[in-house]
Amino acid sequence: MSTLPLSRERPTVTDTFGRPLRSLRISVTDRCNLRCKYCMPEEEYTWLPRETILSFEEIAALADLFTELGVDKVRLTGGEPLLRKDLSVLMRMLRRNPRINDLALTTNGVLLAEQAQAFYDAGLHRVTVSLDTLKPERFKALTRRDCFRQVLEGIEAAARVGFKGLKFDTVAIRGYNDDELVDLIEYGKGFGGEVRFIEYMDVGGATDWSMDKVLSRAAMLKMLSQHYGPIEQVLEESSAPAQRFALPDGTTFGIIASTTTPFCATCDRSRLTADGMWFL
Repeated sequence: MSTLPLSRERPTVTDTFGRPLRSLRISVTDRCNLRCKYCMPEEEYTWLPRETILSFEEIAALADLFTELGVDKVRLTGGEPLLRKDLSVLMRMLRRNPRINDLALTTNGVLLAEQAQAFYDAGLHRVTVSLDTLKPERFKALTRRDCFRQVLEGIEAAARVGFKGLKFDTVAIRGYNDDELVDLIEYGKGFGGEVRFIEYMDVGGATDWSMDKVLSRAAMLKMLSQHYGPIEQVLEESSAPAQRFALPDGTTFGIIASTTTPFCATCDRSRLTADGMWFL
């Protein structure tokens, strides 16, 4: 792969609101090994034809082009990205690009235990694991799969091989896991990590979403303050979608108010699908 010049001024790609796009989310596959009720139907889901999925070489080449336009953060997603064979090979290819300052991964954790070391050795910077509950039976009911133990083993493996600052994404659903917010924060603290609670979103009719199941940011903060005491917002300049808050002991957590406050004025993200479609 050719070396990218770093000295000359680069053009910057912006969205229709004039926001510079610094972060690129790359879906390496649309396939998933879970069937989470808030995300997709259990059966009769149409996957992309395998021949349309971008190769690692194509992904790396596109990443090079995006970094020419100002992107310096890349996150690998899915589907479930760990279903893509030899994913660490792609990570090594991306790490050869000196303009990528932050290479991250979002995973459901099911296959993480067996691949965490390879990812760390490949130069992956950060890992985010989706974790909606700490109760095995709830996990099984939500995901329609019985693999909760593997998720916990994956998280433990990621911490063991050296990943710092693990993040945990939790979709907060009223009547489902709203009694676990404190437990999830405490679990994250055990790894020096940070939980990000995400308001339950409507993903287009594939689920049984309804507004009465949405646990709002205000409701979450009220529930957490009743347990921990005063909670303060962390004031920072950030393009991240989560508002961050601090507990009295300094522990931080985030809330992504994707339903009650859907527009993020500082968003700098765009998305590349597994078959090469680009979305702002």
